[in-house]
Amino acid sequence: MSSSNLAVVAEGLRKRYGDTYALDGFDITIPQGTVCGLLGPNGAGKTTSVRILSTLLRLDGGRAEVAGYDVARRPDQVRKRIGLVGQSAAVDEVLSGYQNLVMFGRLYHLGTTAAKVRATEMLQQFRLADTGNKPVKAYSGGMRRRLDLAASMLLAPAVLFLDEPTVGLDPRSRNEVWQCIRDLVGMGTTVLLTTQYLDEADQLASQINVIDTGRVIAEGTPSELKSRIGGDRIEFVVHDQHELGRGAAAVSRLGIAEPVIDEDKRQIGVQVADKSTALPEAVRLLDEAGIAIDDMTLRRPTLDEVFLHLTGHHAERRAEKADEEVTA
Repeated sequence: MSSSNLAVVAEGLRKRYGDTYALDGFDITIPQGTVCGLLGPNGAGKTTSVRILSTLLRLDGGRAEVAGYDVARRPDQVRKRIGLVGQSAAVDEVLSGYQNLVMFGRLYHLGTTAAKVRATEMLQQFRLADTGNKPVKAYSGGMRRRLDLAASMLLAPAVLFLDEPTVGLDPRSRNEVWQCIRDLVGMGTTVLLTTQYLDEADQLASQINVIDTGRVIAEGTPSELKSRIGGDRIEFVVHDQHELGRGAAAVSRLGIAEPVIDEDKRQIGVQVADKSTALPEAVRLLDEAGIAIDDMTLRRPTLDEVFLHLTGHHAERRAEKADEEVTA
């Protein structure tokens, strides 16, 4: 892919705090008009990389371009072409949604009339027109996040950085924010999304980069990453816990690896190469062995399992704090 089709390019980024590297050879390329999910444990370097790419932090080594401009040499041009949404909403609770957007428009050097016009357009686009005149303190968490996104998009940036955009939101609010992100990408915006919610990356990202100890350790589409730890899995729950051993033996020849037993759940899982034939064969083998089952599921590996496989531990389910990244 030519560099002209890339919205973000980073090569060998390094950032040091004392004797510790928060980034140590970080590389990433993001095609225009796509969502890239950046996953990693607390302290892996996610927020540090976003700060460097958005010109908020100076790099100590390597190079990076965003929207065609070098972040170190032309930070002024980069800032004109990006939006940034941090982990906490940056809106004023006393002002209305409309007043917030006009204020941000003026801070972006739009004229008064242009700022008002753009604020109205953004309220419509982010489905906030009906509540635009209400104070933000009356907004739900999802509405505040959508307003935050609207503020970041006032100048229609080419690249949008989202750092943990749905932390603390309920499922309905998360879905609202996800739809807003999809709409933005549909209009051509490129998104770099850092998140601890692996289902969020699975839903939104066409490309995922897993970062640990300051560098990318794996990249690919969600499907490609899942395929690294095997194909589909059949999981079934036996009625009698004492039948776990016999059940595993009955289906062992179906798998490409030894069955895995979870005694607490009365569950047996087995990786299979061909799901279309393995599922009915598993039912037949268990029936012939006289083993009663309460449930059976066919599923693909999850991103959480990929994360565990790649980093050695599960993803955290809480927001990263900036100082945790600094001491990574």
